[in-house]
Amino acid sequence: MLTVSSSTHAGAVRKINEDALLWDPEIGLLVIADGMGGHNAGEVASHLAVDTLHSFLKMSADGDDFTWPFGINPKWSFAANRLMTALKIANRRVYRESEANANYTGMGTTVVAALADGPNVTFASVGDSRMYSLQGSELRQLTNDDSWIVMLQKESGLDARAFDKHPMRHVLTSVVGARPEVDAEVHELELVDGQTIMLCTDGLHGGLQDHLIRSILQAEPDLQRAADTLVETAVSRDGSDNVTILLARYSG
Repeated sequence: MLTVSSSTHAGAVRKINEDALLWDPEIGLLVIADGMGGHNAGEVASHLAVDTLHSFLKMSADGDDFTWPFGINPKWSFAANRLMTALKIANRRVYRESEANANYTGMGTTVVAALADGPNVTFASVGDSRMYSLQGSELRQLTNDDSWIVMLQKESGLDARAFDKHPMRHVLTSVVGARPEVDAEVHELELVDGQTIMLCTDGLHGGLQDHLIRSILQAEPDLQRAADTLVETAVSRDGSDNVTILLARYSG
């Protein structure tokens, strides 16, 4: 079973929290979104994406007949096809809303989502919200950012730290709702007893180095206190962005 805790904060600068999160134990869905856009459009985008994901994944959970609007990949599992379809539906809905309402023009949102079924977790991300795993003393980043920095890093072979001051270090190459279509890598993971997964926005991983995230998770066995401590530490060290986290620990 999964024990899940969450924490979110607007940060030290922004008045509005444009992040959204959801945990639905009935279908095993964990999702975080980090919205962007003027006139509070980021808040609209993130909540619209989360609500749309949740709606489709809940409707399709029992495997009964339903429409696959984008087709299916026969090489993927049922869970992977569901998650990819949910992301595409969410993208279409956010994009259409941004096209229909002048106040929402250009809005979009990152998304990181995971579907848990016992020890089996299917996950995907768009943008720079991330999923990590802590197993023993090993903290691993499981998702890749859709960003110019990651693209430059792959092309150059240089360490990410070489781009710390790059003027385009915060530019994303893909978000939900920015274009009519979206794509994402879908991955699957089998958890072991005591393993923890963490979903978070860039307000957390951008403000805390991996070694600090790991030390806080290892030092605090209570998930809620760990989530709160991570968010509070990120806000105190930077605080320029909204900060949101979901922690899930598997026991079985």
